[in-house]
Amino acid sequence: MEYDVIVLGSGPGGYVAAVRAAQYGFKVAVVEKAEIGGICLNWGCIPTKALLKSAETFQAFKHLASYGISFDGDNIADPERTKELKVDIAKVVERERGVSDRMRKGVEFLFNKNKITVVNGKGKFLDANTIEVECTGACAGGNGCGFIPEDGKCHLKGKYIIIATGASPKALPFAPFDGKKIVSYKNALIPETLPKSLAVIGSGAIGSELANFYLAMGCQVHLIEFLDRIVPLEDDDVSAQLSRSFRKEGMKIMVSTKVTGVTIDENACLEDGTPDPENITVTVESKKGEEKIKVERVLCAVGVGANTADLNLESVGITTDRGKINVNQFYHTGVAEIYAIGDVIPTPALAHVASAEAVACLEHIAEQEGKASKFHPVNYEHIPGATYTTPQIASAGMTERKAKELGINYKVGKFMFTASGKATAAGKTDGFVKLISDADTDKLLGVHLIGADVTEIIGGMVLALDLGATAEQVKNTVFPHPTMSEAIRDAAEAL
Repeated sequence: MEYDVIVLGSGPGGYVAAVRAAQYGFKVAVVEKAEIGGICLNWGCIPTKALLKSAETFQAFKHLASYGISFDGDNIADPERTKELKVDIAKVVERERGVSDRMRKGVEFLFNKNKITVVNGKGKFLDANTIEVECTGACAGGNGCGFIPEDGKCHLKGKYIIIATGASPKALPFAPFDGKKIVSYKNALIPETLPKSLAVIGSGAIGSELANFYLAMGCQVHLIEFLDRIVPLEDDDVSAQLSRSFRKEGMKIMVSTKVTGVTIDENACLEDGTPDPENITVTVESKKGEEKIKVERVLCAVGVGANTADLNLESVGITTDRGKINVNQFYHTGVAEIYAIGDVIPTPALAHVASAEAVACLEHIAEQEGKASKFHPVNYEHIPGATYTTPQIASAGMTERKAKELGINYKVGKFMFTASGKATAAGKTDGFVKLISDADTDKLLGVHLIGADVTEIIGGMVLALDLGATAEQVKNTVFPHPTMSEAIRDAAEAL
């Protein structure tokens, strides 16, 4: 089976690459060992947002009285009355799974529409132009390859091969995932029950979002971070604000803290002799010394590792650094016509980055083939970050800490959402807009937002950064009123 382009993986890098290749007129095959859409669509970005929407709705119902709403005049603001609200976690998960299913079917529709062949199985290189697939599904149906080998393996030849196999969660060496008591984000998305207490190790986007969900659903949550602040990739002020917001809701946060042990006592019992569900002891070390935390469940969110180990890369001469594939500015590996994009290369491990890299990669390949196309490089200086906690975080460009490290003469302009009419009307005043500019040129260097729905307004500021906008230009831009976005203009005026 011969193809112009073979894509290994169907996540936000892989499926965008496949569809774009087909749109250029290439004959395309996609090799996928699990669900179409990859981790982001099935076990990451999309289902997490579905869970957080359920949590947000649950919390909104708890505060109906503050918006002048009641049931038949009953005072739902009474704490005893709000206890009547119950979470049906099975229904929450059912809705979340339904959202992912619909999105996956959408990608499958695009594959069918663009006549992209799907080969269900695990692929690896036999040589620089040949992929061997251990088939795990019935490839003959729908837009499948139509070939079912007797030995369970099939071989695909491609002129161009794009590696987009993504990444998998890392476990702590002394606390391997068991799917029940010590879980990854995948297990955390489909809980059979809500734990009484949860320790979340790692406070990046994944850890913080899931900590937020479980906290909102009534769990006692301990968020443990090795570095000096939570969401450590964000601006320091943003980290501090999220920490305040989380603590206000009852989350226990520990920073500059190292987890040294996780033990499960299967024989732990309560005073009445019944099994103690909180039978996990998490041992941590901080400036205060050693501490032991008892919880029912542990979520390990310490990062992900690139899925490159089983691709047989060495046999074709592809080099890696700490598991990440080395590529040039066109995402070429330096071997034959093999490219790599997304979480398998040393660029930000974000879905929108993988998609942008897929487009750029195919623009280059199309140019190579003499098709009407022009390569547009991805601007990694202004990649937006989005964390869907309550409040949300959105950022792009340089943090204040980075500006200090580089010795830049900079200015900071801030506007608090407590002074925003829209935020006040919505009852969501936690957070602020923070802009950083070059004090000598007035050029914007960084944009940092924390507040309600701010992930929806960062895109315009990425464009402003890409175009080299100044604080004065942002100040003179007319924003609609009342909106959360107009706080950007106010922060620019403060600059």
